[in-house]
Amino acid sequence: MSLEFISVPRTTSQTPAGLVVCLHGWGANAQDLASFSGELDLDNYQFFFPDAPFPHPNVPGGKMWYDLERQDFQQLADSRQRLGNFLNSLAEKTSVPLSRTFLSGFSQGGAMTLDVGLTLPLAGLISLSGYLHAEPQASTDGYPPILMMHGQQDQVVPLSAAQRAQMVLSELGATVDYHEFNIGHWIVPEQLTLMRRFIQLHS
Repeated sequence: MSLEFISVPRTTSQTPAGLVVCLHGWGANAQDLASFSGELDLDNYQFFFPDAPFPHPNVPGGKMWYDLERQDFQQLADSRQRLGNFLNSLAEKTSVPLSRTFLSGFSQGGAMTLDVGLTLPLAGLISLSGYLHAEPQASTDGYPPILMMHGQQDQVVPLSAAQRAQMVLSELGATVDYHEFNIGHWIVPEQLTLMRRFIQLHS
């Protein structure tokens, strides 16, 4: 039930100031976002890049959190449980609590970030080109702060999906920092700058 992952520790032996977990998109794998650990310039954080648990049917070496070509999202419940267990295990393994752990993801990974992250006492959630699987449950305990970024020219995950997610989350009382960029379904350096500032602000 565990997830395989890439870990990039901080450069000193001291306990990290926090953890950053990055979830890849449909058909990619843990290597896809691993460069974030250097590009974000957060030397006092430890990074984790988990592989989604299921092999992609058409991409050799690619992984998926669930099959987007099936209407029932059959594997979502399994991935949801595995990701939650993984995050809780990191807290035990690193001695860094969830309250100092940031969960981020791109595309399908962004959807998983919002899906699982809204149910945990994390430091913050970062969704890049993500979307909501369904309307989240109302919570009396509140939600982690959220950074959402999306391309206005995205042909894979429509901009309207991000705009709807921002509206739904804001109406539930979540604090959402929302940004649009004149790009397609990819990540640009300006987004990493916002990501770094968000992590520093909520640390």
